[in-house]
Amino acid sequence: MKFRKIILISLIATQIAGMAGCAAHSDHAATGGNNAKSVENKDPHKDHAAQPDLKAKPRKPVPAYQGESSLASLGPTLSPDLYKGQTRAAYAAVREIPKTIAQLPCFCRCDKSIGHKSLYSCFEDDHAAACGICMNSALKALKLQKEQKMTPDQIRAELIKEYDGY
Repeated sequence: MKFRKIILISLIATQIAGMAGCAAHSDHAATGGNNAKSVENKDPHKDHAAQPDLKAKPRKPVPAYQGESSLASLGPTLSPDLYKGQTRAAYAAVREIPKTIAQLPCFCRCDKSIGHKSLYSCFEDDHAAACGICMNSALKALKLQKEQKMTPDQIRAELIKEYDGY
């Protein structure tokens, strides 16, 4: 019974200490940042480790994409003629810049679910025809390469920024 009380008291004390936060921060805030302590020490938190941002989302690893060495063995994609509208345009984009598309990850995470090696793999079958992420990524890649003269590495960085957290 005493052991349970000790455990309970320890847990409560830990919770109270955690809720109290940083005393330096509360002194600094209470005086508007104009106390002697803040003049001497511009960073009132330097004496302890920074606390993690609990609101920050953990980053997922970037999905698979092919390196330059594997570009010589790309298989054929499905014909754009099989589709209409945006789907047709996306399949045509992949045929126009296949080596760039193969060096890009697909953020629908099909590398994990169906074993695709890159965004290019999505267009070797009908997967991309039903996936807005695949189609939008291919169309964006074509636009960035043609209009802004971006390299595959730069396009990949843009897609990572756009889809970070997916």
